[in-house]
Amino acid sequence: LGYILQDGLRQAFMTNPGLNGLILGALFVGCLIALRELWRLHSEARAATNLAVSPASAEVRRGQVIAPLGSVLPALERGTLAPAQAASTLESVAVRLDDGREVLRYLSGLLVFLGLLGTFWGLLDTVGSVGGVIKSLRTGAEAGVLFDELKAGLSAPLAGMGLSFSSSLFGIAGSLILGFLDLQVGQGQRRFRNEIEGYLGAATSHSAT
Repeated sequence: LGYILQDGLRQAFMTNPGLNGLILGALFVGCLIALRELWRLHSEARAATNLAVSPASAEVRRGQVIAPLGSVLPALERGTLAPAQAASTLESVAVRLDDGREVLRYLSGLLVFLGLLGTFWGLLDTVGSVGGVIKSLRTGAEAGVLFDELKAGLSAPLAGMGLSFSSSLFGIAGSLILGFLDLQVGQGQRRFRNEIEGYLGAATSHSAT
């Protein structure tokens, strides 16, 4: 869609390159964070698979999302994992997963805020410019002269409107993109958490029997 509308988007971007560039920069950082979270989730899933296959030889590092599983490895090996231990471990894993999405949520809200900031900024410029145009009109002048002065003076208010609408466009569109990426990350994390829950539930049932 951006490729199809590239000419219009380029014109909208040039109405205020500074603020619009900041919005696109925040969007780019958010996309990188989302990709990093997906890559980390892939690595954690691979480590969890190795842990499920061979708990004795698996290595769990402190910074990993599945680090809480390291405290219950002896119980997993002996088959004596209690339901309370499994629930506490699953909750710790869920908290670690949610920590990575906080920045994405903040950036999504930041994009909306920057879009609204550009909107009010442009409206303030528009109101000020319209007031300046009205004050600059000469009384008693001919209709043609007044029309020419009005036409020349309205260029600044129209530029302010372009600033407000372009910033809102980029801010809301960027927030939608980050929201979609956050949704994908959330779905991947829920699937990962369900797999961990199923693994711990099976281990708990085995220890109960």
